[in-house]
Amino acid sequence: MATDAPPPQGGSDTSPAGPTTAQFVEVQESAEFGELRRAHRSFAFPLTIAFIAWYLLYVLMSNYAGGFMGTKVFGNVNVALVFGLAQFLTTFLIAWFYSRHAATKLDPKAAAIKSRLEAGE
Repeated sequence: MATDAPPPQGGSDTSPAGPTTAQFVEVQESAEFGELRRAHRSFAFPLTIAFIAWYLLYVLMSNYAGGFMGTKVFGNVNVALVFGLAQFLTTFLIAWFYSRHAATKLDPKAAAIKSRLEAGE
């Protein structure tokens, strides 16, 4: 089993030393990191709240508006099925929007912070 292997021998660790705790705290308290955090929260929190409200609306309507949810849209497809499938669509759309947001707004800022932290600046 691979986990039973002994640790490597020798003291020739050629990997660079990582950032110190003080450096991490300094970066965390920086305005640039605060901006990164705000950019994430300003996108993630409203979408999360909107999706939870949308989901709760679906659950509440399924429980208390059975007549409306049972209304046939076409064939054997009713409003409840359309709303249920829309939940999946909404989930994928939010994931896609977040991926675009992260790639354009968050990742460049995070990469800049990371590169400066690794460079020891």
